[in-house]
Amino acid sequence: MQPADSINPDALIEMQAVNKWYGDYQALRDVTLKVRKGEKIVLCGPSGSGKSTLIRCINHLEPIQQGRIVVNGTALEKSGASIEAVRREVGMVFQSFNLFPHMTVLQNCTLAPMRVRRLSQSAAEATARRFLERVHVSEQAGKYPAQLSGGQQQRVAIARALCMEPLIMLFDEPTSSLDPEMVKEVLDTMINLASEGMTMVCVTHEMGFARQVADRVLFMADGEILEEAPPTEFFHHPRHPRAKAFLGEILR
Repeated sequence: MQPADSINPDALIEMQAVNKWYGDYQALRDVTLKVRKGEKIVLCGPSGSGKSTLIRCINHLEPIQQGRIVVNGTALEKSGASIEAVRREVGMVFQSFNLFPHMTVLQNCTLAPMRVRRLSQSAAEATARRFLERVHVSEQAGKYPAQLSGGQQQRVAIARALCMEPLIMLFDEPTSSLDPEMVKEVLDTMINLASEGMTMVCVTHEMGFARQVADRVLFMADGEILEEAPPTEFFHHPRHPRAKAFLGEILR
């Protein structure tokens, strides 16, 4: 791993002129972003704007072709060592839960801490039960994912990510596959997490959540960050025409 020189020491995440292609299609265009410790960033924009690609690049689920990404002082490179170091510090929650169906809730939550952080089974189970309690699904520890509601599964997915005790949490449309009545319980869990000071980058269309939690809202379109502002400014006085059109559609 090479030292992360010329990087803002106050930034937990720093992206410098990041470009990403899928064949001839450019998904990210010169994206530059700094996220400080404790910040809550919400990414919004139309489908295909690059939001999910951006956060998936932060922990190398998607490799970039140009630019630089540094997470907690580690420059993310193609080497396995740098990728592994970054992923230890970054938890991610996906749209589709991604729980292992053949494992119980408790087993889903203890697998990574035991394999990656080398915790003993008893230590991993104690950590898992603590975070399952934190997201209010501790009574589901012995069940399998198929026995849970969608909202419960997503809260288990959040607990599983927290069991690695990450510095940063990434959320990729965490409520978009849920029934409306289940959305609130997941958002409440995320709001509680934010109130405890977790650094968060969240892709979502839940604008009420963005108003309540975000320190900054970033609007993306065509692979670029076209606007960023505090929620009050973004929602009441958007500057870019694309942001104005997007809010006009999503808030009407």
